[in-house]
Amino acid sequence: YALPEGRVLVEDVSFGVAPGETLVLLGRSGSGKTTTLKLINRLLEPTAGEIRVAGRPTAALEATRLRRGIGYVIQEIGLFPHFTVERNVGLVPRLERWPAERIAARVRELLALVGLDPGVFGARYPHELSGGQRQRVGVARALAADPPLLLLDEPFGALDPITRVELQREFLALQRRLGKAIVFVTHDVREGLLLGNAIGLMQEGRIVFLGTPEEFRRSEHPACRAFLAAAG
Repeated sequence: YALPEGRVLVEDVSFGVAPGETLVLLGRSGSGKTTTLKLINRLLEPTAGEIRVAGRPTAALEATRLRRGIGYVIQEIGLFPHFTVERNVGLVPRLERWPAERIAARVRELLALVGLDPGVFGARYPHELSGGQRQRVGVARALAADPPLLLLDEPFGALDPITRVELQREFLALQRRLGKAIVFVTHDVREGLLLGNAIGLMQEGRIVFLGTPEEFRRSEHPACRAFLAAAG
């Protein structure tokens, strides 16, 4: 992917993620991690190469339909402040014209799945929630239409350390239960090694290492060694 003036932000990036797998894109700020996520769901249009989701080239799909079939969770969460928790979580099913009863049942199911009592939290607004609760709502919303692919961009980065650890554990339990294909962006090597089945280390727009967490720990690549040293 290159900007109009010719500066290349991402190049020679190639990976696949199967159902039940979590690929962690690890790297410093500006290494191309978030750009890669935006290319997958066509918030940015690739200037070269091809991206496939569920075997189909994304360029052949209508962009809005593509995005509704991909769960997307970001650090800032992006909840609508004037919507209740129930309306936020049910947004995509509502756009997909699900029956009201099905939407209500799905919202209750997902809030319970992420550890929020639907009877307590469903009618609340985002400003009435803690940071961890808002992030749980963001995850529930991403799962609402049961997408096969989830993209998570530093989802726990703004949380306090205790809440972050809690949500990391809950994420692992959710992945074991749901078996989604997940691309998870972080600059935290400990988080990446905990949550990922595979690690893709990005540097200056390229993936310089791609392998299992154990292979990452053993790698002699200077960038891998630098991340591991920083983590202590």
